[in-house]
This record gives sequence, C-alpha cells and structure tokens, in this order.
Amino acid sequence: MNTGSDEPGEVAVASDGAAGETPDETRADGARDGQGLGSKAPEFIKARRALHLSWQVGVFVLGLAVVVAGVIMLPLPGPGWVVIFGGMAIWATEFVWAQLVLRWTKRKVTEAAQRALDPAVRRRNIILTSIGLVIVVALVAVYLWKFGVVMPWKIKDQ
Repeated sequence: MNTGSDEPGEVAVASDGAAGETPDETRADGARDGQGLGSKAPEFIKARRALHLSWQVGVFVLGLAVVVAGVIMLPLPGPGWVVIFGGMAIWATEFVWAQLVLRWTKRKVTEAAQRALDPAVRRRNIILTSIGLVIVVALVAVYLWKFGVVMPWKIKDQ
C-alpha cells in the first residue's frame, strides 16, 4: 500500500514534487504539484496506524462495492463504466495503484479524444460507418425479401 514504516505511529508520505517546481508545473508523469500520490485521509487518521488501516479497509470495501455495481450495470441498464470509474476514484483517494490507473486512463481518453478530432480519422470513421450501415441494410433487405414480414399476432399455432 502507500503507507509503511518500521516505527509505530509514523506514516510514510509519498514525495510528489521535485525541487524547483512551480506550484502549477506539470511533471513528466503527468502529475501536478499538490496532487501527489498517497493517502488523502485526514491527518488524525494517518497518525494512528490501526485507524488508518481500518480506514483503508473501509475505502477498499466501499470502492469494491461501487465497482461491482458498475460491472453488474454493464449488461443491464445503467451507466456501468461511469460507476466503475467512480469506484476507481474512491479507491484513488487512498491507494497509489488506483491513482496511477486513473492517471493512465485520463491520459488515454484525452489522446483518443484528440485523435477523434483529427479530420482524417473522422473521415475514415464516417466512411467505415457508412459501409457498415449499407451492409446491415442489405442483409435486412435480403432477409425481408426471402422470409417477408410476419407480425407476431399472425403467427399460426403449430
């Protein structure tokens, strides 16, 4: 995890800034000064090892419940991915690995959005969508020509 010390009552704090950085300067790993990795728990909780461990367990269980709810929502109606990322955000308040996953995800989503705005990519996507639509319409037309349209209330009992 992000805490750990040989001395009871001490909490290791992740260093997030290089010397000489301005407060709003972005580092190479995409982090900004002041948005370091590590626990966001209140200081009085971090000061007591048992309380901090129980805090981490609570955050993990809450995040797990939200992520599981999001996974359940993927095939069912509901905002599955939004809920999953919400659970990851809950985990990121306490766990470095979740903070790193969220940073990576934000970076990839931003890159994908930039690529989607590229005119050549947009033109390619429109062409591929049009071709796919023509294929689907052709398949539906062949099906209707071969089997016709039979309404459910006109199906004969066998």
